[in-house]
Amino acid sequence: MKISFSTLGCPDWSWEDMLSTAKDIGFDGIEIRGIGNELYAPKVKHFAADNIELTKKKLDKIGIEIPCLTSACHLFDKVNIEKQLQEGNEYIELAAKLGTPYVRVMGDLQPQPGDIDVDFVIENLKILSENAKLKGVKLLIETNGVFAESAVLKAALEAVDSDSVGVLWDVHHPYRFFNESIEHTFENLKEYICFIHVKDSVFIDGTVKYKMMGYGDIPIKSIIKLLKENDYKGYISLEWVKRWCLDLEEPGIVFSHYAGYMKGLI
Repeated sequence: MKISFSTLGCPDWSWEDMLSTAKDIGFDGIEIRGIGNELYAPKVKHFAADNIELTKKKLDKIGIEIPCLTSACHLFDKVNIEKQLQEGNEYIELAAKLGTPYVRVMGDLQPQPGDIDVDFVIENLKILSENAKLKGVKLLIETNGVFAESAVLKAALEAVDSDSVGVLWDVHHPYRFFNESIEHTFENLKEYICFIHVKDSVFIDGTVKYKMMGYGDIPIKSIIKLLKENDYKGYISLEWVKRWCLDLEEPGIVFSHYAGYMKGLI
């Protein structure tokens, strides 16, 4: 197993800060969800046509990967679906240029389930998957919102029926919002899981409070044990939502703690 952090957790850091921290602390990769004030990865200056080869060389030199581009491509958005599909395709193009295997897309917006037309999401996944297949990239739909119910997500994936579509298993949401056991979620989705988000939390008075790894009640140790037993060799990425929740602890502290905690378990 490999570890990464989402850039969602360090909104004030420069790209150079991210690279040096990843290398110094011992991360294997950086999951891209915006850099600085630019949330849209295809517009990040380090990935522009005249910079991308230099960026790739620097990553190779320090031994850091970009395993996933985490887009805000909302496949449920009926009003703006052409714009959303364009975003998905631009992320696919960038992933192909970077040699990044995965692009995250969204079937629902909030972690809690919304009023989503699942069939509409399925049709848009089918459309995007064709370009993903041509580019050698895999789309990952996250266990988020209505798709945090693993049976719903599994049925959707079976309907899409494409080798170019898989799952980003955010271990938090099915457990927290659908009371699914880790084992139940994994059993439903194991053949599709390609990338994993982890975060810890407690539930107080109906509100989720995010905690540093091991300080909440998400069964992180059981998750790692299950993954080891099933020979999972992919990434476990810390999604510390600092960009949306500014009162959370600072990334320098959290990332270092995460790396040590996870390496101890792995």
